[in-house]
Amino acid sequence: MKENIEKYTNDLIHESSPYLLQHAHNPVNWIAWSDDLFENAKSEDKLILVSVGYSACHWCHVMEHESFEDEEVAAIMNKFFICVKVDREERPDIDQVYMTAVQLMTQQGGWPLNCITLPDGRAIYGGTYFQKEQWMQVLKSLEATYRQDKDKVIEYAEKLHEGIVTSSIVRDNFLSENESTQSLNADLQELVQRWAKNFDSVEGGPSRAPKFMLPNNYSFLLKYGKENNNDKVLNHVKLTLDKMARGGIYDQIGGGFSRYSVDMLWKVPHFEKMLYDNAQLIQLYSEAYEFFPNREFKFLVYQTISWLQKEMLRKDGLFYSAYDADSEGVEGKFYVWKLAEIKTILQEDFEFATEYFDFSQKAQWEGNIILLRKNNDGFLKQKFGLTDDELTLKIAKVCELLYNERKTRIWPGLDNKCLTSWNAMTVCGLVHAAQVFEEEEFKLLARKNLRAILAKAKKDGNLFRNLTGEEPKIHAFLEDYAHLIQACIAYYSIDFEIEYLLEAKNLMESCIDKFSGDESLFYFTEKSTKMIVRQMEVHDNVIPASNSVMANNLYVLGQYFELEDWRNRAKNMLQSVKVGMVQYGSSYSNWAMLALNFTQTTHKAVIVGENHLELARSLAQNKNYKGLIVSGNEANALISKDKIAANKTLIYLCDDKSCKAPVESLEEINIHLDN
Repeated sequence: MKENIEKYTNDLIHESSPYLLQHAHNPVNWIAWSDDLFENAKSEDKLILVSVGYSACHWCHVMEHESFEDEEVAAIMNKFFICVKVDREERPDIDQVYMTAVQLMTQQGGWPLNCITLPDGRAIYGGTYFQKEQWMQVLKSLEATYRQDKDKVIEYAEKLHEGIVTSSIVRDNFLSENESTQSLNADLQELVQRWAKNFDSVEGGPSRAPKFMLPNNYSFLLKYGKENNNDKVLNHVKLTLDKMARGGIYDQIGGGFSRYSVDMLWKVPHFEKMLYDNAQLIQLYSEAYEFFPNREFKFLVYQTISWLQKEMLRKDGLFYSAYDADSEGVEGKFYVWKLAEIKTILQEDFEFATEYFDFSQKAQWEGNIILLRKNNDGFLKQKFGLTDDELTLKIAKVCELLYNERKTRIWPGLDNKCLTSWNAMTVCGLVHAAQVFEEEEFKLLARKNLRAILAKAKKDGNLFRNLTGEEPKIHAFLEDYAHLIQACIAYYSIDFEIEYLLEAKNLMESCIDKFSGDESLFYFTEKSTKMIVRQMEVHDNVIPASNSVMANNLYVLGQYFELEDWRNRAKNMLQSVKVGMVQYGSSYSNWAMLALNFTQTTHKAVIVGENHLELARSLAQNKNYKGLIVSGNEANALISKDKIAANKTLIYLCDDKSCKAPVESLEEINIHLDN
C-alpha cells in the first residue's frame, strides 16, 4: 500500500469520511456519490459499480487489499465501469436501495456490498465479498453481456426495479379506535409467545449465532415483562444481560460493547465498537438496573460512559462513530492477551484476577485469551473479605492496570465521523443513566452533546447528517430527524427547559413536511431526493426503524401538546405494521413498545406556578411516578393563566383534554392516580 500512496490518488481524497479516505490511494478511479452521477454515466454509456462499506468492516478491508489495491483488477474496473465508493453510515439511503436489490437477487446481504447498475442506477447484479479472480471474472462477464445483449439486461433491471419499489411500499390498514385498542393486548401476548420459542434459555439472546445484541428488543421485553408480571420474559432478559455483560462481547477492562458475537456464548466478538450500540446499551442497562438492582449493571454503565468520554468524545461535545476490529491487520489483536502477560502486569492482584476473569479453556481463542467475567460480586466479596466499596476499587484497579498496558499497543483505526442520529441516541442513553443513577455528570454530558448536535446540524432551515467537517453537506435522513426529536424529548424530561421540547415540535413539523407520503408512514429520504426509489424503513434492527421512532415521537409529542392528529397518525402507523409485528416480534420491538403505550391510560402531570421547574424535576426523579408524562406550564395549552395561583405551585393531573383539581404536593398525586 505504501507504493500506492505515492503512485495513486483518486477523487476520494476530497472527502471527510475515513472509510472513503481509506480508498483515496487505490489504483481504482473511485468517485463519491453525486447528484450528477447518472447523467455522466448515461453520457458515457457505462455501467456503474457501487461499492458500499464502512470503516470498521473487516471484510471490506480484506476485499480492498485483495482487489481494490491490485492494479490488474483496477484496470478492469476503470476501463468498463464508473466506480463509486459509498460509506453506508454517511449514506444509508444508497445502502438501503442496493442492499434491497442484492437481497432480492441473492436472498442474502452484508458488507462489503457490491452492486452493478445500468447508467440510470437500476441494479443488474450484486453480491458481498468476492475473491480477486472471481471478481475479475464477474466484471468481464457483466460488461460483455451488457454490450452483446443490452435489451435483455435492461428487461431484467426493469423487473428487479419493480421488486425494489414493491418492497418499499407499506400500505395503511386502518382500524377503528375501539377495535385496535381491544386487540392490541392480544396481539402483544401472541407476539411474545411466538418470540419466546426462539429464546436461548442457557446463554440468553436468540437461539442462533451470530448473536446481535439488539438493545431495543430487550427494552421492550423488559417493559412487557414488568407490566404483565411475566417471569419467563423477565428471566430471559436478566439472563441475556448477565451473559452479555460477562462475555467477550463486552470490553471487560475498557468498557463498551463490540458489534456482535460470532458464537452462542457471547464469547468471541466481531471486535469493532460502534457508537449506536453503546448508546442504546447504556440506556438498556440503566433501565434494567431499576428492576434488577444489580451492581454489575451499574458498574457496566459507568465504565461504558467513561469509555465514551476517554476514547469517543470530541472537544465540542460530539461523539465519534466507531473503532475498527483490526489493528496491525489482525482482527482483535488490540483486545486479546497472553496469560503470562497478565501475570506480569497485575503481580499481587493476579490472584484476585483469577476469580474475576475466566482464564480457563473457555476463554481461549486462537492462542490468546479473550477476557470474560467469571464470578459475581457476591462471590468475590465473600472470598476476599471485601465491602462493596472495596470491591469496586479492586475491580477498578485491575482494569486500570490492564487498560494502561493496552494503551501502549497499536490502536485500531478510529472512524471520526460524527453523525446526527448516532449522537442523538447517545443523548438518550446518557439521559436515562442520569435519571436512574441521579448522576449530574451524565446529565451535563448529555446536555453538551445535544447542544453540539443542534449547533452543528442545523443550518439555513435544514438538518444535516454528517457533522465531521467544517461545513455539513449531507442532508439529514428520517433516521436523523427521528432520533434527534427523541433526544430533545428525553433531555426535556430531565431538565424541563422548554426550548428542547419546542425544538422537538419544530423538527417534527419540518419532518412531516419533508418526508411524508400518501400513507401515514414516512419515507427515509426527503421529497427532493434524486435516488431511483424512495424507501420506507419499518423493520427494527440494531437501530430501531426510523418510522417506529417517529411513531413513538408522534405519540409523546401528541400528549405534551394535545395534538390529536399526531396521536392518531402514530396509531395509524402502528396499524400499518401490525401483522408483521405479531409474527416477527424481534423485528418490530420498537413498534411493540408503542403498542404497549396504546394499551394503557396515559397520565400527564402539568405543573404550573413560580417553582414549576423545581417541582417538575423532583417529580421526574421520583421512582414512584414512573410512566407519568411531566410537563411544565409553558408547554401546555390546557392550563390557562387564570388557573395559575399567585405564590403557589400547582400540579394538575390531565387526561383526554381535561384536568382534575390541582394539588400542591407530590404525595397528593396518588389520590388522583388511584381514582
